[in-house]
Amino acid sequence: MQSTVTLPETGTPGSLRAWILAMRPPTLTAAAAPVLVGAAVAAALHAFAPGPALAALAGALLIQVGTNFANDLFDYEKGADNHQRLGPARAVQQGWIKPAAMKRGMVVAFALATAAGVYLVAVAGWPVIAIGLFSIASGIAYTGGPYPLGYNGLGDLFVFAFFGFVAVCGTVFVQTGDVPALAVLASIPMGALSTAILVVNNLRDYETDRAAGKHTLVVRFGRAFGVAEYVILVAAAYATPAFLYVASDLPPPVLLPFVTLPFGLALVVRVVRGETGAALNVILKKTAILLFVFGALFAAGFLGGSGS
Repeated sequence: MQSTVTLPETGTPGSLRAWILAMRPPTLTAAAAPVLVGAAVAAALHAFAPGPALAALAGALLIQVGTNFANDLFDYEKGADNHQRLGPARAVQQGWIKPAAMKRGMVVAFALATAAGVYLVAVAGWPVIAIGLFSIASGIAYTGGPYPLGYNGLGDLFVFAFFGFVAVCGTVFVQTGDVPALAVLASIPMGALSTAILVVNNLRDYETDRAAGKHTLVVRFGRAFGVAEYVILVAAAYATPAFLYVASDLPPPVLLPFVTLPFGLALVVRVVRGETGAALNVILKKTAILLFVFGALFAAGFLGGSGS
């Protein structure tokens, strides 16, 4: 999951830069965008609470960092990250961070996320415990444990659920104490575009994933399935604000994400044309940009209509 932030793909072993690269700063847009949308939905419902919203953002970012550390570690241990990798370099595989140190970093990130969760439990009650435990467990289980989600075709479902429903609806819940239908609908584009990023990643890594026994949906059902999945996910993202405008009393600003439609269509065309290998890195980065800009405009749309 990428953004416009670019860091040199190199790090001195054990250095601060190595840890920053391992955090994968570009991926943090995928964690931030759903929280922005959730905060905007709460504002549209006249229930915005800055403290819980900021704590939700901090928790989401820290869980994403912890998940990235876990992914870096467990993919190395399972052989999915090796010298044939086409994507960005990984810290453990490159020798920048030792496996034991990466494991400690993962624990620290999840512990800090838990600290943010303690405040949210005090504000919003016990359901936050369930959300937090699910999020941390899923972050570890994505590539670790006896049945890693990403290795058994469940990564897409996890990403859609976590970056969509959990992130958006959880942010709304800690501010309002409820999960209204508007929050559920608003979560669809965030989950869809986050999953689209994963699909591009899986299309790119098709050969190395298959060799490592990483049974993503693309490995299970083929590249054509992955291309179709990408198209459907992008279409679902744009269909949601259109549905909200037609089926609810939300004003025209909810359609602001359509400003990005030409950009989204251009990405769909490139994926449908069948680009493979390292060429997909550019599409992956641009899909992440699409997610963040779409999310920012979607949030702005809710804020623009919050006074009605």
